[in-house]
Amino acid sequence: MAVVETGLDWDYVIVGSGAGGGVLAARLAEEGMRVFLLEAGGDPQSAERMPDDCAVPAFHAFACENPALAWDFHVRHYSDEAQQARDPKYRPGQGVLYPRAAALGGCTVHNAMIFMPPHDADWNEIARMTGDLSWRAEYMRRYAQRIENCGHRPVWRILHHLGLDPTGHGWKGWLRTEKSMPLSVVHDDGLMRLVLGTARSFTRKLPTPLLSAWRWLRNGLGDPNSRRRGGGSFEGICYTPLSTDGHRRSAVRERLLDVARRFPHNLHIELDALATRVLFDARGAASGVEYLKGARLYRAHPVPSDRPGTRREVHAQREVILCGGAFNTPQLLMLSGIGPARELRAHGIDVQVDLPGVGRNLQDRYEVALTHRMSRPWEVLEGARWKRGDALWKQWKRAGEGMYGSNGAAVGVVSRSSAAATPEPDLFCMALLARFEGYFPGFSKLISGHDDHLSWAVLKGRTRNRAGSVRLRSADPLDTPLVDFAHFEEGSPGSEDDLRAMVEAIRALRGLTEPLIESGWIAQELQPGPQVKSDEALAQFVRDTAWGHHASCTCPIGPKAQGGVLDSTLQVHGTSRLRVVDASAFPRIPGFFIAAAIFMLAEKAADMVLATARGMPTSAGHTQPGGL
Repeated sequence: MAVVETGLDWDYVIVGSGAGGGVLAARLAEEGMRVFLLEAGGDPQSAERMPDDCAVPAFHAFACENPALAWDFHVRHYSDEAQQARDPKYRPGQGVLYPRAAALGGCTVHNAMIFMPPHDADWNEIARMTGDLSWRAEYMRRYAQRIENCGHRPVWRILHHLGLDPTGHGWKGWLRTEKSMPLSVVHDDGLMRLVLGTARSFTRKLPTPLLSAWRWLRNGLGDPNSRRRGGGSFEGICYTPLSTDGHRRSAVRERLLDVARRFPHNLHIELDALATRVLFDARGAASGVEYLKGARLYRAHPVPSDRPGTRREVHAQREVILCGGAFNTPQLLMLSGIGPARELRAHGIDVQVDLPGVGRNLQDRYEVALTHRMSRPWEVLEGARWKRGDALWKQWKRAGEGMYGSNGAAVGVVSRSSAAATPEPDLFCMALLARFEGYFPGFSKLISGHDDHLSWAVLKGRTRNRAGSVRLRSADPLDTPLVDFAHFEEGSPGSEDDLRAMVEAIRALRGLTEPLIESGWIAQELQPGPQVKSDEALAQFVRDTAWGHHASCTCPIGPKAQGGVLDSTLQVHGTSRLRVVDASAFPRIPGFFIAAAIFMLAEKAADMVLATARGMPTSAGHTQPGGL
């Protein structure tokens, strides 16, 4: 195939337009750098169910299965076939569906939009491990303020302009944040019973319920992102802040389009461009990226193309930065000769850098669902047909009101299990007005077909397992990699703590729902079902059904001798002019929801990249967030 070169006038070539690459590209372009941004997907706005699947917050499950956006990875949770087969989501010969998005904005075009920065301890641990004090939480929190334009604390927005603001929110950033439930849904009697009943049941279980209720009021009426008086992390009843603007999805795609409009000569977005390898110059420095131009080339697409694509090259004068995510970034590094030497040679790939940590350390959160059938449909879903033109869509389209302006999360509970290995809370549970039991082909139909269901999603953060892996299936860049999460007993020591925490959460949630069952508002527990009672049976339910959707940590920051792939400035060990800025860079999975952490990582990366370009030091204590 002929090679088409794009010229040599780009400062940076960035692979991936999601939470890492899109944020980084936009910032660098604003700062006067010339950026060539590669995105393997397109920007589909006229395909079936588009643009509504992306724009309507309540349609995020349908966006995950929309072939205009979807990359369907199929992963394993266990190498033991008998245990793997117990998962109803498993498909023999394929695996368990793990939806990703290939589109402008990456997975921010189909995610649940939750914006919750990670715990301070997550950043402080990176600072401790690397000795780079610029990673400490007091510095990283300022990146969250740079990002956020808070729209859910209106009184404090006013007081902020008067110099009175202890909340820690940002008010002028590029990412608008709002409450997950518009005020227009509070008329639903059943919904209010759920929220108030949860709050009542939860506070009764605390040792000092009145004091706890006062603290809840004092600390922001359930705002999980408000800075706590005296420090520490939020615990208790909360709402889930979303990255929406007028209750319409608004995130990285909108950020990129805005910057491209304002700085057309600084940012070039190359769509339908699948990166196949990093190019190196005669000195071994990263000099560019080879890619294939064409739509639906990667075999993760539900209907991959049989066309080969056109081979092209793009070159960078300064750096190449990989932002493809926890699956694709390690795959691209290995295809480029950077990774475990023995595995690379087995696939006939010349070794550029023997880096054993590439593709190892794969982590995720465990998630399970308790699903219930209500005694009657939710009033706020009356008339919902879950598509353009229905009564709820018209309400949303007119004023951003109603349930379609929400991601479905009615209320959240943040708590700490007895098995928590640190002082930070490790459980996030949220009530969803839908039936959701994980990812499998057609999972979104459970949502559109059940307007009388309630799901309590249990998310186990701060998981102990670091044993997952991403390995090459072949040397063909169109192939997806082999992904194995090595759940529970197959993973790292500590699986019994994760299991115990999940069982505790299920029991606690049953305590919250028991009054609603007794009163008749909940007609039936569907999953795991009332017959599943003992700790052993509940633990097996968790093993059999748990899933995740925050894959991370496969190119971690850390010393090479300890499996690290990146230094504290996100540069790949053993290379020059090559960095990684995405979820794969974290040494341990941060917080509860990963998007905010990646946004913050990307903003810090922009400062480090710009400092290098300007000849400034980037080590501990020298580079501080600017422009705040």
